[in-house]
Amino acid sequence: MTNIDIPLSEELQKAFQIPPCSEVALPFPKPLKVTLPTGSSMNAFVDMSKGIPNDCSMNFNLMVQMAPLLAAMECPLKMLKLLKPLVDIIQGLPTPPVGAMTEFANAAVDLAPCFTVFASIPMFVKDLLCLVRSVLNCLLGQIRTVRDLLAGLQLRIGEAEGNPDLLATLKCAQDNANASMQSLTQSIDPIAGLLELVGMVAQLGGQSLNLSLSAPSAPPEDLAAIDALIDVLQTAVDAIDAATGGSCA
Repeated sequence: MTNIDIPLSEELQKAFQIPPCSEVALPFPKPLKVTLPTGSSMNAFVDMSKGIPNDCSMNFNLMVQMAPLLAAMECPLKMLKLLKPLVDIIQGLPTPPVGAMTEFANAAVDLAPCFTVFASIPMFVKDLLCLVRSVLNCLLGQIRTVRDLLAGLQLRIGEAEGNPDLLATLKCAQDNANASMQSLTQSIDPIAGLLELVGMVAQLGGQSLNLSLSAPSAPPEDLAAIDALIDVLQTAVDAIDAATGGSCA
């Protein structure tokens, strides 16, 4: 066999060259950190479930953490701003410093909007209930899908007697469906806890909500148990609709 050399252009030769490792090496992430007013700092979490981390993913993770923190810090910081001149006033009695009195008055004006929070609780509770309802509906849709899959597999398994290869395949699919159902039921407990907290917040706003969700102690093992679980979740959705007047739909 004769080897024939085919001349290639310079651009094509460069395209076939293996780049040095330094050009394809993965950069080590250098995420930012945020120094909190208390002196401590907040760092990004490395979420390996989303692939190899980089600066963008880790800094976005930090931003997601900061948003609720900033929302929760506004009124406590205003309270601290009010307490500082109050301490100066108390220490200066019976003739408190005029500057401390002025600073206290200004801080009190800034803090005043925080006392209207109780009037906004009903709307906050309603939005939380709508969020829980949406999550429950998503969960219901997935559980019903797995339930129908298990029902179909049961029929197929009954018809596959005498065919060990097909039976093994169907059994494997059934095990995977049961594993999916187990994962779905594990998400009920956190939702139930959130629903309980919503009820506590509602009481602060003068509302009385009788909403609860019972998480199963173990994953359903048959179609009847799955159907019972679906009824429990649907009852919770209906109760939220009744509490919100159907405004979430």
